Amino acid sequence: MTIELKNAGKRYRFDWIFRGMDYSFRAGERYAVLGPNGSGKSTLLKVLSGHLTPSKGKLVFHKNGKDIEPDVVFRSISYAAPYIELIEEFTLEEALKFHAGLKPLLPGFSPARLYELLALPRSRAKEIRFFSSGMKQRVKLALAVCTDTPVLLLDEPATNLDVQGVEWYKNLIAEHAADRLVVIASNDPHDADFCPVHINILDYK
Repeated sequence: MTIELKNAGKRYRFDWIFRGMDYSFRAGERYAVLGPNGSGKSTLLKVLSGHLTPSKGKLVFHKNGKDIEPDVVFRSISYAAPYIELIEEFTLEEALKFHAGLKPLLPGFSPARLYELLALPRSRAKEIRFFSSGMKQRVKLALAVCTDTPVLLLDEPATNLDVQGVEWYKNLIAEHAADRLVVIASNDPHDADFCPVHINILDYK
């Protein structure tokens, strides 16, 4: 799948968050969108996901040689971000089963395998609201990465993760995101040091 921006820009009232962006995000490539807090990285990811419409220019989704309408593109995208909340009244078991019922997991995956991947053996029947911030982040990342979609968007993926958690996240990407379009937004280049393509959002102000 390819996501193409053509002279795209997004503004709120009189302030341009980014503009003049001509860029093609291509299948199988990994991109890091870098910049300080408040610079527009999250806004760009929301545009790439189809959640926001550009204020100027065009956003085009291509899959298998065909254009995809923005209102159905969500089926092809997995997205994890600090501002996307889990259903906190669910137990971990309920959360994993609920997610698997909405979108298919990667081939060979099941909620049971996700338990093993998360390494939270005592938390199966625990409600999400009682999880630490780091545990919640692990769940968000595992659900996004292990869902069978061609596009993976991660906004500040290392949020609330300790050193061990960051290593776990990087291994998760290395093992389960091959051949997918991956875009990672972060204010810390180390969070996306495995991405060969770096985009500085400040270049599009």
